Amino acid sequence: MDTNLAPGRGLAGPRTVYTAEHELFRDQVRRFFDKHIVPHHRQWERDGIVPRGLWLEAGAQGLLCPMLAEEYGGAGADFGYSAIIIEEIARSNCSGPGFPLHSDIVVPYIADLATPERKRDWLPGMARGEIIGAIAMTEPGMGSDLKAVRTTARRDGDHYVINGSKTFISNGQNAGLVIVVAKTDPAAERKGISLICVEEGTPGFTKGRNLEKIGLHAQDTSELFFDDVRVPVGNLLGEENKGFSYLIRNLPQERLVIAIRAATSMEVMLEKTVSYTRDRQAFGQAVIDFQHNRFKLADAKAEATMFRVFADHCLALHLRGELTVELAATAKLLGAEMQNRLLDDFLQLHGGYGYMAEYEIGRAWADARVGRIYGGTSEVMREIIGRTL
Repeated sequence: MDTNLAPGRGLAGPRTVYTAEHELFRDQVRRFFDKHIVPHHRQWERDGIVPRGLWLEAGAQGLLCPMLAEEYGGAGADFGYSAIIIEEIARSNCSGPGFPLHSDIVVPYIADLATPERKRDWLPGMARGEIIGAIAMTEPGMGSDLKAVRTTARRDGDHYVINGSKTFISNGQNAGLVIVVAKTDPAAERKGISLICVEEGTPGFTKGRNLEKIGLHAQDTSELFFDDVRVPVGNLLGEENKGFSYLIRNLPQERLVIAIRAATSMEVMLEKTVSYTRDRQAFGQAVIDFQHNRFKLADAKAEATMFRVFADHCLALHLRGELTVELAATAKLLGAEMQNRLLDDFLQLHGGYGYMAEYEIGRAWADARVGRIYGGTSEVMREIIGRTL
């Protein structure tokens, strides 16, 4: 990456949320991205998927599941190590590897809620990159309304029988293990939701097409179908009908992931836009020398600086176990909305070149748009915040 932002620094100056050990890990992650991801990412965007071999390489380098206990192959580290991986994904503008979803969303459910036997079956392989995780929550026509889930899991002796379909499932094509959000008590609405794991190759479990998106082109996103899929009762995560409470408990970390990525993306794309507008001439002067453009960039720097401070504050709270649902929703709302607005301004300042796929700003702009949708839409974030007024 050709960014001038030094490790351990943001637009607001030194970042105190990370330790020296965190920054050493950042060096390792950045070298991995520069060697194994950046040179190949454009081809993966054309392919619509990241090869599974990359996951094995990432696992061998300790880039997967850093928070997982050492007994299962993780490093037993804090979330700061995961945050660094998220930042390096944004810094390199390589959105394809679904490492954060796997490591910071799927694996924690299994580590916290699976039986000891299932933890031994799945977690070591997930740390090595042999088993890629996904969570199947969204259904056609459901949106962000979890109580509207129609997929069912009926108890039949020592098994659950799962029927239904899911869509927009990230890591869906590569997934070796999927956490399925299903109704075990359909009459109870959100109080009847359970989380049940389904392994790739289970009869009746099929993957549909790899969905074509306007952004995140290298990240596989799929439809999943469940037709009388029988899985052992031991694949249940936690208690039956407690799934909604588990999802709510883990959502703050998922939303923080989105906010952290937005903060870094804004910083990096601001820097690239400043560099471009200094070099690009229009009407006999550099584009940045027009007062309107310079003021646009000044406003962007002020906003991105402010959000970096807030995002680091939320990260520090999360490292202490103090990040609230409301504050995580605030970070996600502000980050996603600000990122989309600023990146649109940056693209405009690139002129026609900003619309060309070979320029990073265009790809970053398209990738950022989903931030206002996944992890809970901006409208849902406003509702969460609004309830506290």
